Amino acid sequence: MPRLLRRLIAGVLLLAVLAAGVVGGLLWWALPGGDRTAAIPGLAAPVAITLDEDGVARIRAADAADAAAALGFLHARARMFQMDLMRRGASGTLSELAGPATLPLDRLMRTLGLRRSAQADLAALPASTRALLDAYARGVNAWIALRGRFAAPEFIALGAPRPWTALDCLLWAKTMGLYLSENWRTELARAALAGRMTPEAILDLWPPGGGPGHPEARLDPALAPTAARLAALLPRFPARFTLPRTASNAWAVDGAHSATGAPLLAGDPHLGFGMPGIWYLARIDLPGAVLAGATAPGIPFLVLGRNAHIAWSFTSTGADVQDIFVETPAGAGQYLTPGGPRPFLTRTEVIHVRGRPDDILHVRETRHGPVISDLVDPAGPILAVAMANLAPGDTAAAGLEALNQARDVAAAGRAAAAITSPVQNLMVADRHRIALFVTGRVPIRKSGDGALPAPGADGSHDWTGWASGGMLPHIVAPESGRLANGNERVAPADFPVFLGRDWFADWRARRMRALLDKSPRQTVAGFAAMQVDDVSVFARDVLPRLRQVTPSDAPSRAALGLLGGWHGAMEAALPQPLIFNAWMRAFRAALLARLHLADSAATPGLEMVAAALAPGGEARCGGDCGPMLSASLATSMAGLAARHGTDPATWRWGDAHRAVFAHPFLARIAWLRPFTEARVEVPGDGTTLFRGDMAAFSYAAVHGAEYRGVYDLADLNRSRFVVAPGQSGNPLRAHAWNFLQRWREGGTLTLGPKPTHISASIHLVPQGTRP
Repeated sequence: MPRLLRRLIAGVLLLAVLAAGVVGGLLWWALPGGDRTAAIPGLAAPVAITLDEDGVARIRAADAADAAAALGFLHARARMFQMDLMRRGASGTLSELAGPATLPLDRLMRTLGLRRSAQADLAALPASTRALLDAYARGVNAWIALRGRFAAPEFIALGAPRPWTALDCLLWAKTMGLYLSENWRTELARAALAGRMTPEAILDLWPPGGGPGHPEARLDPALAPTAARLAALLPRFPARFTLPRTASNAWAVDGAHSATGAPLLAGDPHLGFGMPGIWYLARIDLPGAVLAGATAPGIPFLVLGRNAHIAWSFTSTGADVQDIFVETPAGAGQYLTPGGPRPFLTRTEVIHVRGRPDDILHVRETRHGPVISDLVDPAGPILAVAMANLAPGDTAAAGLEALNQARDVAAAGRAAAAITSPVQNLMVADRHRIALFVTGRVPIRKSGDGALPAPGADGSHDWTGWASGGMLPHIVAPESGRLANGNERVAPADFPVFLGRDWFADWRARRMRALLDKSPRQTVAGFAAMQVDDVSVFARDVLPRLRQVTPSDAPSRAALGLLGGWHGAMEAALPQPLIFNAWMRAFRAALLARLHLADSAATPGLEMVAAALAPGGEARCGGDCGPMLSASLATSMAGLAARHGTDPATWRWGDAHRAVFAHPFLARIAWLRPFTEARVEVPGDGTTLFRGDMAAFSYAAVHGAEYRGVYDLADLNRSRFVVAPGQSGNPLRAHAWNFLQRWREGGTLTLGPKPTHISASIHLVPQGTRP
């Protein structure tokens, strides 16, 4: 080999080694480090923080403001990029970072005006709440000032994150309020069918789930094209920066039904899986007070968990707090109202797009809310959306502060009334009682049930006020001694306040009650085991009908034979869950195809399938569902055979059903995916207590309980917790993934006052104090 070539090769290799060394050095520098002393402006006294072997923080502070600053420092240390993505998503500035791929989401968020709404709410907050938000921001900014572009590995290329503000904290609740209420999507999906089906037939696609509702609004076929384009435009989970259809579990028993003699409570909210997860475990000790459980990077409060007196969890109520109004144009720049023409409120939004010129967005607003139809057709029908979470006077932050401080069930109920958004079921227990309160504000309508877009010009369907607090469902110390909710209807159909028409099925709640029936005295361990139960009541409901199907081919006969003795357990090692879920997916697709209904974010789910397979539901199939069931079974089995082999008995649910925890950006880069994504096979599906809901075109689990908590009111230090996949948002750290196996197996940990092992100690001191 010529000497010049050898030198060239050696030089290239040297450069490669040097480049690798530089990259490795930069990534190493972005690690948060171990023991540290840092100064925080505004601290009243030093704060001591210990991190245990799992990376779980324990904070000891002199007061709540100092604790908030410490939590902000820790959140930024572990999750700064996640926090930045959250505020960018809510503010409509993702495209500055991600380019044109996120422009539709930015345009939507700018149109809805989440950040503008939060700005108005910030000015009206109580002084104590504002002080906590400001203290939290000081803690976050102390980490940014200390680390700059090394605040997280992603910022090495992007530059240091912008300073955090109290306003940014409010964006977390605004995002949750938007995604945990979904009626506007359903209204658009229904409007897209106008002219093709009768209003009654359209409503029948979404089974009312326990009540007929009041379908008084009408559908204009002229709305269909605009509604269809809008429905297709809305981000659909599991696309980046979106959340799925909501679901959660919570149940409680009083002391008479507990082995400890005091109430027990369990809760696990269901949201999209990701790396990092949504939740960050922490314990905060103050003089005479303690908080322990799930915090959310971006806010200074405990969202789910316990203090020294109570424990609580949330499930989504499913109340209808969003309405679409069809406005009537009334000349240039005006629309019609009951009082005559009124000009649109207008504003211009400038969206910076990485790699492209700025996008200029002109937003119109009516008295009902922003005009969302301008996103697809400014010259077409005018559709404005009213959203309770964007209405003035949102006091959710103050309500959550009050809940953190509540000393009993009654105080928690008062706090629930102040948590104005989102509308949730707050399940709570103190040492003597259990209770359920509905939080938030539910609009009171002049007429109609919010199921369909309503006329806006005549005021006939306007919101006239709010139902909140004691006007909403609440149950305190039930005679049965137990409470359970899995997002099903929380009040009877004849409840004085109309909460909505569309409800989730009660499959998970029925399973909770069946398991609670098995023992007169519940235990912490039993509650933890319930959280990973994998039996589907939905499957049990429909299996008798499925077993009546006449198979059309040999693979279908083999598959149906396996379902013969199966009782709905979605175990990872079994073939039946794969057969069942593939069949139900194909049958649902056949139902949608028959109706010429495109699958979208608001398309009817398994509730429609269950209704079709229930007695009297055959009309959804056009008559007898047998032929459609037989054909969809054959189709689904052919697809499974191509992937898993021709013998259904050898198939395993876990081979297809793996929980996916992926970084929203880095996992999309092929050579980084092994370091930024984890997949682990799990039991369950979208209908089981161990929630493992799936993406539209995959059996991968993308939605479930990233946090589980079980609380023992006899001794709250015995309460149990777990999150997934880990505490850290840095994929190079072991603490980013260390809870994954424990979470899958139903393992938990305690958050007592002292860790058994300290992996790092952090001392925060007032600025100006000599370390």
